[in-house]
Amino acid sequence: MVESCEQVWREVSNYIENDLDPALRTEIDEHLRQCPKCRSVLEGTRNIIQLYGDERLFDMPLGFSWRLRHKLAGARPTWQSVGFGWLAAAAAMMLIVGGFVLANSSSRAQPAVISHMAAPAKPLPEGLMVVVAEHGKLFHLAECTYIHAEGRPVRTLTAQEALREGYVPCVRCLGEYVVKVALNFVRKYGFISV
Repeated sequence: MVESCEQVWREVSNYIENDLDPALRTEIDEHLRQCPKCRSVLEGTRNIIQLYGDERLFDMPLGFSWRLRHKLAGARPTWQSVGFGWLAAAAAMMLIVGGFVLANSSSRAQPAVISHMAAPAKPLPEGLMVVVAEHGKLFHLAECTYIHAEGRPVRTLTAQEALREGYVPCVRCLGEYVVKVALNFVRKYGFISV
């Protein structure tokens, strides 16, 4: 039994071609008598089929088929254009693979940093002793009062070892260290008297 317009719309093509069960066709006929929307869908579908089925609708100009065949033959890819496409694809793949290889090789050479802060631009002196806190991200100078005030267990190591383990310098401590080194340099070479 036809219960909705959507059911009729699904069967419109079969209805036009007389490819329906007689009972269903009778139900659709009854629905079409009562529903103007479905009647217009049926008539619209019939009109489209009739228009596209009429060969006079598409009158081709003289020589159209020859020009179309000629244009299609010129649009076919030649072996050179296909070869160039494969070459470009291979070069792109080599660049991608090379990028992955470079990325992986540089990530193995340097340890992963515990903090997302930037690593120092210049290496720190070899014998510089620093302090790191357990579960911390930064290393501090051994004289730093801040790290000792936190009450966490600390361990002492060289700055190079701390960098290898992924710690980064505390900006405050490193700033104090740079000022101290600069003052010592100035005192040593006599630029100012302090």
